[in-house]
Amino acid sequence: MSGAFTIPLLPCRSIDETSEFYRMLGFERTHHQTRPNPYIVMARDDWQLHFFGVDVLDPENTYGTCLVFVPDTGKLWDEFAAGMRAAHGKVLVEGIPRVTRPRKRANTGNRAGFSLTDPSGNIIRFFPQQEDTAKAEAPQSKLGRTLAKAIVLGEAKGDAAQAVKLLDSTLARSGEEAPKPELLDALVYRAELAVRLGDREKAASLLKQVDDTELTDAERDAAKGALATAQDLGEQL
Repeated sequence: MSGAFTIPLLPCRSIDETSEFYRMLGFERTHHQTRPNPYIVMARDDWQLHFFGVDVLDPENTYGTCLVFVPDTGKLWDEFAAGMRAAHGKVLVEGIPRVTRPRKRANTGNRAGFSLTDPSGNIIRFFPQQEDTAKAEAPQSKLGRTLAKAIVLGEAKGDAAQAVKLLDSTLARSGEEAPKPELLDALVYRAELAVRLGDREKAASLLKQVDDTELTDAERDAAKGALATAQDLGEQL
């Protein structure tokens, strides 16, 4: 049927808390009601998220989620991050609410997606509308291949602890054998996981290792994404 569309309807513990959070990210509240049931509509550009209030909700154990396909995940993430910095002085990467960074994943057609967890624990998963048709460069090392698996665990499955276990094991055994750009990618993602899990001391140690790594100009150019993320993480510690 031409013209059909769907709208996510997600639970929340407070429509006011939810409204404030999404406004921080550039959404506008276009509908608000308290009776016969709490309900709000948050809109951004030409898409909407709808929320209904519930009396009992544990953000750690809710299953509310949806997919949003956008033209440019990097641009949207930058806008979300700017809103968080304006309100909190930092990007929210640990606890609830939080946001992950755009990363290409082996299980999503090479799409660089990210996830936003709101105050009620709903996970909004953002992906580019177009699949990256460029062939992904195969990792050159065991560490690089392990990192790809760890990203799927940490981002798609939300199992940061298992991703840490996998990365730590391979970093200890094979880290020195990896090309430096792949080593830095792994160290920075491991630092991001440490921040997400509240282990700031470990994150600081990993970021120091990144900072102490000597790089050629070519290696620095290849690792520019990881280095930018490392700088951003370091500013939050």
